[in-house]
Amino acid sequence: MLYRKRSIAMCIGVVLLLSSCATIAKTIESVKPKPAERNVLSGRIGGNGPVLAVKIDDTNSARPQIGLEDADIVYIEQVEGGLTRLAAIFSSVIPNRIGPVRSARISDIEILSQFGRVAFAYSGAQRKLLPVIAAANVQNLGAQTQSPIIFTRDPARNSPYNMVLRADLLMQRIIEKGYLVDSATSVGWKFGDIASQGVRISRAVLHWPSTTYEVIWSPTDNRWHLTHNNEANLAESGKTLGPTTFVIQLVSITASQYGDKFGGITPFSNTVGTGSGYILRDGKSFTATWARASAGVSTIWTGLDGNEITFAPGQVWVALTDTEPDFTLIASSASPSPTK
Repeated sequence: MLYRKRSIAMCIGVVLLLSSCATIAKTIESVKPKPAERNVLSGRIGGNGPVLAVKIDDTNSARPQIGLEDADIVYIEQVEGGLTRLAAIFSSVIPNRIGPVRSARISDIEILSQFGRVAFAYSGAQRKLLPVIAAANVQNLGAQTQSPIIFTRDPARNSPYNMVLRADLLMQRIIEKGYLVDSATSVGWKFGDIASQGVRISRAVLHWPSTTYEVIWSPTDNRWHLTHNNEANLAESGKTLGPTTFVIQLVSITASQYGDKFGGITPFSNTVGTGSGYILRDGKSFTATWARASAGVSTIWTGLDGNEITFAPGQVWVALTDTEPDFTLIASSASPSPTK
């Protein structure tokens, strides 16, 4: 009888111990730090909020630019006169101020199509292009339809380089008006370690007819630093602009039916189809090919080994150009050179 009581007591003790262990395990699980959310467009830590696309001037007079360091993706596209202009995509962080804001171009429509329905902020567009923007899958938020409290003027800058977007107020207006803007979803890029073999480089130089960019690897910051027309590319905050992944996408650039008020023909950068290019990350250049079946789908990058190339988590810049870049190789690299 005594043995039986002891057995029952032991069983009860085991049950209580297991219950206690389960409670402790649940408690530990509840206090264990959860992995930080990462933005699907850039792979960096941050949320996946509504997507805001802003057209930003890219001339010497536009510098220093405002808010670019917070963009998840920045596209460099050629415009009239061989100059360049930027299309900056924000989602993980949307700063209060972005600029200087400039006008839209026909290439923007194809570029933005892969991001779903985005909020599209720009200073204006030529009359013939406005119906095209209105018909596109974007929430049309050009300055011509918005308050000057949202598209402000910076008295310290000269026109037309002085328009600054109060992005915080614009996003608030989107909520108040119930505008349809999609949150960030993956455009097919993967982030993480890379298996493909790259070529070690210290810098790359990109040329457009009237603009030059230099992409310089910074081991200290573990990202690329940019120069624009041979000057350090600094944001208004003082931070040197530059991504962890810099994409050089070789595209066909042809004359479009549009132009500026000075008679310049607007070039069109074709980002649908197939082509070649380079992915710069981790101080290396990876020769690659790109494929995009239609405007509504993403661009897939594949290495020479046939594997899809992954990007380094962090800001991504995509340079749309029809000219091969110049690379400065690091002598110890044993891989084939991507230079011309």
